[in-house]
Amino acid sequence: MTRPVEVDHIAGRAGASAAGYAHSGGNGKNPAKLVEEIRALKAERGATILAHNYQIPAIQDLADVVADSLKLARSAVESDTDLIVLCGVHFMAETAAIANPGKRVLIPDLKAGCSLAETIQARDVRRWREKHPDGMVVAYVNTSAEVKAQADYCCTSGNAVAIVRSLPPDVPILFLPDFFLGNYVREVTGRAMDVWLGECHVHAGLRPSILEERKQQLPDAEFLVHPECGCTTSMMYYLNHDGNGDGRTRIVSTEQMMRRAHESEAKRFVVATETGVLHRMRKENPLKEFIPASEEAECRYMKMITLENLRDSLRDLQYEVTVPEDTAARARRAIERMLAIG
Repeated sequence: MTRPVEVDHIAGRAGASAAGYAHSGGNGKNPAKLVEEIRALKAERGATILAHNYQIPAIQDLADVVADSLKLARSAVESDTDLIVLCGVHFMAETAAIANPGKRVLIPDLKAGCSLAETIQARDVRRWREKHPDGMVVAYVNTSAEVKAQADYCCTSGNAVAIVRSLPPDVPILFLPDFFLGNYVREVTGRAMDVWLGECHVHAGLRPSILEERKQQLPDAEFLVHPECGCTTSMMYYLNHDGNGDGRTRIVSTEQMMRRAHESEAKRFVVATETGVLHRMRKENPLKEFIPASEEAECRYMKMITLENLRDSLRDLQYEVTVPEDTAARARRAIERMLAIG
């Protein structure tokens, strides 16, 4: 099984050179020429390109589907091609490979890991199960295949609440690995749960002070906040103690952000999540303004996918992501349960 290199959990160390490379489309090459090459190779290979919302704009514009983790997993299953190129991070390619045992799944850069997924290992889940043999484990999709294989259910930020609500009321639950999302689910459902102390280095950096400053600066803006953010607890306070707070705040997954941006009468939005999502929001809502809660909320691992390594992946059929069948079979159960709910 291919694995990414160990990731650095400390936020803000991407470096100017890496960011510049990612946003230019790849190593100084002509972006228009690379796009032309990619489109030709995609047709030649009969491939489907799936891209996460946090990818660079050039990658999003080339993809067949741009979405969050849940929709990408569903799109991989629904794809009628035998070759899938997953422009995202490693656990997403693993999930696509597990859900599609008859298809070939590539990722353009094996180093595209995930700081959140690295906070928990399969042995950690097994230790919890030893203490709670009758318990159930809900694993956020931002986990390795080995961790998913130890879980009863996978979930995304979009259906985590629905999945926890579907579980028997009297069994212990471990929610992993994101601490902020787990606390949000616990607050919304009222369900006692053990929550793993993991965090996404990008979302954890979106602290309450950042949102408070934006609220003062932009009194007419609506705020869309991802439940992984470090500011979620304070946002929940507003929602619980003042109905919908000041009417300006929504705690929503990335796909729910998309729907809200389209449906809301607001003309200006502050978006608290990884900044890559703003490209799709602006494309789909050209008459509205979208402002990042923080310009620094950027995942360097997502930005490792460039036009150049996407081209190379299609041309050379690299890098294939596979999962041992015994692990995949156990993880597939949890993933299929995720796809069936919410």
